[in-house]
Amino acid sequence: MEQEIITHLREMAIGTHGYIVGYDKVFRGYQGKLLSMGLSPGTEFILVRQASKNWPLMIEVKGNLLRLSKPEADALCIEYN
Repeated sequence: MEQEIITHLREMAIGTHGYIVGYDKVFRGYQGKLLSMGLSPGTEFILVRQASKNWPLMIEVKGNLLRLSKPEADALCIEYN
């Protein structure tokens, strides 16, 4: 059985599937916005693009692409295996 790892989006490889498990306490101010985007605990996603200097991070959730700024992405605690 594979072990699940709790981490942040910036530490994942492109194409990795994961689940949202919560929100980082340091970035709690983003929780409401993330919830309004449908990013609640238990939500499954695929990392499509890593954040770079000029581009936001992108994830796919239920067939929709969502752009996340670095602080928004850092607010998510995720799990993947």
